[in-house]
Amino acid sequence: MKKHLLKKFFLILIIIIAVLLSAPCGRKKNVSENIHEVIFWTLQMSDFSDYMNGVISEFETQNPDIKIKWIDVPFSEGEKRTLASVMSDNPPDLINLNPDFSATLAQKGTLFEIPAESTLDFNDEIIDSLKYNGKLYSIPWYATSAVTIYNKNLVQKSGISVPKTYFELKAAAPIVRDKTKAYIFLPNITENDTMLKILNKYGINSYETINSEKSAEVFGLFKELYQNNLIPKESITQTHREALEKYMSENVVLFQAGANFLNQIQENAPKTYENTDVASQLTGEMGQNDFSLMNFVIPLRAKNKDEALKFALFLTNEENQLALAHLTNVIATNKKALKNDFYTKYDEKDLMAKARVISASQLNKIQPALRSERNQKDVNNLINSAVQEILLDKAATKEVLDKVSKDWKNLAD
Repeated sequence: MKKHLLKKFFLILIIIIAVLLSAPCGRKKNVSENIHEVIFWTLQMSDFSDYMNGVISEFETQNPDIKIKWIDVPFSEGEKRTLASVMSDNPPDLINLNPDFSATLAQKGTLFEIPAESTLDFNDEIIDSLKYNGKLYSIPWYATSAVTIYNKNLVQKSGISVPKTYFELKAAAPIVRDKTKAYIFLPNITENDTMLKILNKYGINSYETINSEKSAEVFGLFKELYQNNLIPKESITQTHREALEKYMSENVVLFQAGANFLNQIQENAPKTYENTDVASQLTGEMGQNDFSLMNFVIPLRAKNKDEALKFALFLTNEENQLALAHLTNVIATNKKALKNDFYTKYDEKDLMAKARVISASQLNKIQPALRSERNQKDVNNLINSAVQEILLDKAATKEVLDKVSKDWKNLAD
């Protein structure tokens, strides 16, 4: 009798253990093991959290095996935090960066190479501009391409046509100064890579070409404008913010910037805005336009590379790029999105739409683009120091440019 009860007890115990092992908590653990959590970093996108959360929610619904953990990083901390993370064993899976820093990380061998078949839906010229040693390590998210914002009233008083090139601008500068007492523009030529972008429009983009006759001619153009008081003396120290202030106070005739700056002019200087129109950005003899870009990278040590790539391509599809563009007025990088009426048509009375269409069309001619290289910030500093020395006449232009060429070569070696 006791043996029978003992057998019965053990049988019940085995059944209880079996039930516990197959309980819901056990299944939940198995399910969670099959879910990939993609850690996703953006740069200061919290103002558009409704959009971002909506895209994330839609993606997760379509991909129940992937969860997105979104972390928004301040601009000021982006590079420092990214560099530390990609060198660790547990980096984010997808990071929003600018191309310059992305190129730096690619040079360090810390990024995953993007498969060529993943890039077919993007603007071909932008994709080509992002390549490093013929390989692609980033996916373009959105772009901006500056337009010429100009004061119609001051242009009319001057009797000039809106300049299309820097040398046309040079020719118009004394006329504008004489007829209006305003300056034609404030070029902020020592801000970041502004001067390098101008030089690139004349085929000057390396230590081999920086001390060429053409380079001396371009630097000479700005020296002549500066020394003849045809651009403000602050041109070698101030940024686009000060240039915007001078435009809003009608002290300069034109201002080169993204279409988004029109909002600031409309809000802060409504009378100036009434006299404002837009045209294509100034070009050089190469005829191409410059642009700025934000992109995505996937660290080489990321644990969910395939899932991160899938989400990046979802963020940059036609629908999601257009939705972001409607919110921010940025330029899409997706080919289909760029063919949308939003980027191809405008009402003449809608200045913002006109600027957007001009800006988007400029992406069709951006080659040869200025490519980031190793020690890019140091190269920028070399060029910007040269601008100040030449415009302030501290040394002969050829002497300054020969030294820049030598120092640039040392950085490249």
